[in-house]
Amino acid sequence: MQKTKLTFWQMWNISFGFFGVQIAYSLQSANISRIFATLGADPHSLSFFWILPPLMGLLVQPVVGKYSDRTWTRFGRRIPYLFLGSLIAILVMCMLPNAGNFGLAVSGAMIFGLISLMFLDTSINVAMQPFKMLVGDMVGENQKAQAYSIQSFLCNAGSLVGYVLPILFTMVGIANIAPEGQVPPTVKYAFYIGAAILILCVLFTTIKVKEMPPKEYAEFHGVDADKQEEKAPGMLTLLKKAPSTFWTVGVVQFFCWAAFLYMWTYTNGAIADTVWNTTDVASEGYQAAGNWVGVLFAVQAVGSMVWALLIPKFRSIKTAYVVSLLVGAAGFASVFFIHDQYLLIFSFLLIGAAWAAMLALPFTLLTNSLSGEHIGTYLGLFNGTICLPQIAAAACGGFILSLVGGAQVSMFLVAGVLLVLGAVAVRFVKTK
Repeated sequence: MQKTKLTFWQMWNISFGFFGVQIAYSLQSANISRIFATLGADPHSLSFFWILPPLMGLLVQPVVGKYSDRTWTRFGRRIPYLFLGSLIAILVMCMLPNAGNFGLAVSGAMIFGLISLMFLDTSINVAMQPFKMLVGDMVGENQKAQAYSIQSFLCNAGSLVGYVLPILFTMVGIANIAPEGQVPPTVKYAFYIGAAILILCVLFTTIKVKEMPPKEYAEFHGVDADKQEEKAPGMLTLLKKAPSTFWTVGVVQFFCWAAFLYMWTYTNGAIADTVWNTTDVASEGYQAAGNWVGVLFAVQAVGSMVWALLIPKFRSIKTAYVVSLLVGAAGFASVFFIHDQYLLIFSFLLIGAAWAAMLALPFTLLTNSLSGEHIGTYLGLFNGTICLPQIAAAACGGFILSLVGGAQVSMFLVAGVLLVLGAVAVRFVKTK
């Protein structure tokens, strides 16, 4: 079948709901350490709370991929999953920041927070993965780099909104401090507004995007329509048949996602210590640092959007990958030496280069090495290269923090080294 080129706006509509999903994800990534530290968690145990998000992704996304590959409804094959996941995420986003408001003891509040976080992670993963699959389903190979770049742009735009919401609410006069053990109102309102935007964006994609029926899909991807009706092979079988790109890019992913896990975990404590000179989680300085973390993560998103425009200028995807990761490594390392909140903006602009590459290039390399058959399952399995390194990094976080002296800012040097190793690993990536 001749693959008709999609217009820019058609590719935009496919990924627009990702904007809302990413707001939810960025609110989580920027505020989880802040929330649990406020509830009473020790810095050396903070990384353990970060095991849950990638663990749920590891469990959920391959299942979503496998079953959505076999789902054909009048609403589509991927859209029912992203819609259901978004609805659950909205409910949980209204619960999580209130973990300290039910009169529970510290342990009870943390358990409530962990359960809420588990449901939030599960629902975000159910909603997020179908957007990557929609691009694989509906976009031809020669447009996938552009389509994933659009998705990367929307992802970073959503991150930008989610990250700055708490400080915006502070600027309009909403309290940024709360009684001990409770999350400030600025964070609560950010989650509420994020939930509202999420459902509006997902509704937009649901209305605007019409997925291909089975016969058209089979023709588009050159898949035997009769073969689609056969029993799908198991995930282990598909893993054995995975192209070498799957595994070699997976090694790069390991180093990259471990690095960013440490950034999400330790930024709040690091800059509260080095810039605001406090480790007291109930202090105004610590909560001000929490707001500034959102600004820095937003700066990272801006840097990522700008760098995403430069990535297509490279002649080689692998060269773009290496350069992006090395620029990000320099950004991570610089955080250790900077003690001014405004100079940190430069550091996080550089970190954004690595993030732009991580969002677009692995999926471009992988989907170009796959046929249309089982693409959802493979993308779900590939999510393991995102989740497993985060789980490993989270499990080792407290131990590594002790090794580097206990100062949370030292983890940024660790993250920089990890990105350099990722850049080296790009050399071994096998491309189609």
